[in-house]
Amino acid sequence: MLAKQKGMTFLGFLIVAIIGLSLVLAGIKIVPNYIEFFSVKKTLTSVSNQPNFSSMTNAEIITSFDKSANINYITVINGRDLMISTGVNGENVISVQYEVVEPLAFNLSALMDFKASSAK
Repeated sequence: MLAKQKGMTFLGFLIVAIIGLSLVLAGIKIVPNYIEFFSVKKTLTSVSNQPNFSSMTNAEIITSFDKSANINYITVINGRDLMISTGVNGENVISVQYEVVEPLAFNLSALMDFKASSAK
């Protein structure tokens, strides 16, 4: 009596391996952008939690952000990209919005749109 074949054919294995490898390589290119975004959020929060934040001028906020961004190796934005406004309670609110286009392979790219704010 013949036993049924178990497992995957070589061609099936190659297809699954190519798909898996493509996903891993895309993740390797995309994940650093998200790590930098979380650093941007952390920097916005740390600047807004400074004791004299409510009395800071826009130039002081930009300078403070630039110093923190330099320490945290943030290269995607700088202080000139910040949008500084007044919140509902009269406090300063820092927000930023930016896009990152990461080329993946050939003519395929990933567009990531990031928004962060110091509003609580």
